[in-house]
Amino acid sequence: MPKSPIYKVIFQNNNQVYELYARAIYQSEMYGFIEVEEFVFTDPDQLVVNPGEEKLKNEFAGVVRSYIPMFAIVRIDEVEKEGTGKIIEGQSGSNNSNVRHFPMSSGRPVSRGPDSE
Repeated sequence: MPKSPIYKVIFQNNNQVYELYARAIYQSEMYGFIEVEEFVFTDPDQLVVNPGEEKLKNEFAGVVRSYIPMFAIVRIDEVEKEGTGKIIEGQSGSNNSNVRHFPMSSGRPVSRGPDSE
């Protein structure tokens, strides 16, 4: 029986970069969102406790499905096995971060003259 795939999802939220693992990822019916389900965390019987992953577990405790905006997604990888999830603090006001938002227009069309076609 083939194992269900595991995905590593990296996204931005509140000037932090989240890296978590999940078994199910879908394009949401809500336009512009990705659905992430079946979060995977390391074995609870593990002796070494990772504070970064504990923070993730607490934040996603009781969450069945999370909707992440597409513009916040940095990367999604299908991986062989789960790793340790983490939250990386962003560098507020610093230009040293490797993660940038994609430039987007304001949404208003540019008005051109009547004879421009």
